[in-house]
Amino acid sequence: MSTKKPKRRNALGRGLGALLEDAPASPPVQKLPTDAKVVNTINEIDLLNIEVNPFQPRTQFDEEALAELADSIKVQGIIQPITVRKLSERKYQLISGERRYHASKLAGLLRIPAYVRTANDQQMLEMALIENIQRENLNAIEIALSYQRLLSECELRQEDLGDRVGKKRSTVTNYLRLLKLPPDIQAAIRDGKIGMGHARALINIENVDLQLNIFKRIIRDDLSVRKVEELVKKLKSVEESPEAEQSKSKIPLSYEMKQVQDRLSSHFGSRVLINNDKNNRGTIKIPYFSHEDLNRILEILDL
Repeated sequence: MSTKKPKRRNALGRGLGALLEDAPASPPVQKLPTDAKVVNTINEIDLLNIEVNPFQPRTQFDEEALAELADSIKVQGIIQPITVRKLSERKYQLISGERRYHASKLAGLLRIPAYVRTANDQQMLEMALIENIQRENLNAIEIALSYQRLLSECELRQEDLGDRVGKKRSTVTNYLRLLKLPPDIQAAIRDGKIGMGHARALINIENVDLQLNIFKRIIRDDLSVRKVEELVKKLKSVEESPEAEQSKSKIPLSYEMKQVQDRLSSHFGSRVLINNDKNNRGTIKIPYFSHEDLNRILEILDL
């Protein structure tokens, strides 16, 4: 399936000053003193004295984009300082700005301007996650995982998370729901094979096998988001149809028969209905929604 190449964002990134409320907007850069207080100021720090943040949510960086940023730094210098916390007299740890840190080393810089802050490990993680979420080139799964980590590791409540990251609560909820999808679908979202719209439609299907079957059809037939939404809507209408309700009111299917029904639904990419009476007689119904859909089912049946 063809994917659109994401727009390259400004290589110098967005301003972090708005995120760090107690950081001055544009204070003068000063040489790092040996014993004076340097917290909440901008200082030039030796790159060799900075260690990377172990809580950094992103572990892979685009080498081409990193090289472009390094070229920009050679010409323009560091426009937006990185943010670090002080560990000891000459030792610092990154809170945010790891791309700028690596690009500066690539550009041959020896020192880099940095905000110096005090932060414990939980604050470090929270700041790194929130700074990471603000990026424009994160995929939906990376964002969802960052939200999940803020909830579980930073002890934030879901109702407070939206305010923390500047998003509506419904938006946060939609991202978190992505993590309930099967791994194959999550990987496709991460790799840009399907979009957020496709994923949100798939979430509304309860049956995992059916989710995977429709996902395969999305990839195979390059289905648009609207096509997938229509397909899911029709599948749900079948589930809520009088025939489906009638089948539910009859003798409940055994566990084995439910497994057969789910396997058939997955095989045909449609919500198959099985009616079974006490004498183990019944019917199998395979709904279709168009001539094209009927032909697809007939091909599966090899008719």
